[in-house]
This record gives sequence, structure tokens and C-alpha cells, in this order.
Amino acid sequence: MIRFLLRFLGLLCLALGFILLVYDGTKWIADQRWHVTKVSDLWISVQESSLAKVEPLVDRIAPWLSNPVALGVLNAPSWLVLFILGSILLLLGRKKRPLIGYAR
Repeated sequence: MIRFLLRFLGLLCLALGFILLVYDGTKWIADQRWHVTKVSDLWISVQESSLAKVEPLVDRIAPWLSNPVALGVLNAPSWLVLFILGSILLLLGRKKRPLIGYAR
């Protein structure tokens, strides 16, 4: 059941990442200017108040994590973050390889 859920969420992340890649590509074609939707912009458009609540929480839990890692992820292209997250979830949810030579 958990593997199914991980695979489902992984495929959902990959699909959303592809949609955002197409969205950025169409904006690039229309404006003739490179446009990237950052994770922070996407988060603000979905729910602005939660981003303001998460930033102090990360500062309080792990201040060393706040500046390089959290800001790097928030400034990364959203499609890239979703592709990476989806790939990790799919790897975690993959089926086990059958053992060769062992009877079960």
C-alpha cells in the first residue's frame, strides 16, 4: 500500500513538473524572453501565508539549513524540483527485484 502511494505521488509530481515545464516554455516562446517559475513564486501563488510561517520554523529548527539549502530550493525552477522529488518517490516506491536462485 505504501509503495503504491509513493509511486502515485511520484507520478503526480512528474506530471506537475512536466506541466510547469510546458508553462515556462510557452511563456518563453510568447515573450521571447527566458522565464522560470521559481518554487517560491509557485508557493506564494498557492498559499502565501504558509511560506511566511515556514521560514521562521526552518530558522528555529536548523539555522545552518536556512540560508544555503532552503533559499537554494526556493529559488530553483519549480519543474526541476518536482522532477527530482518525483524521481526520488518513484525510486522509493519501486517493486523489489526477485531474488534469483531463492525459492519463496
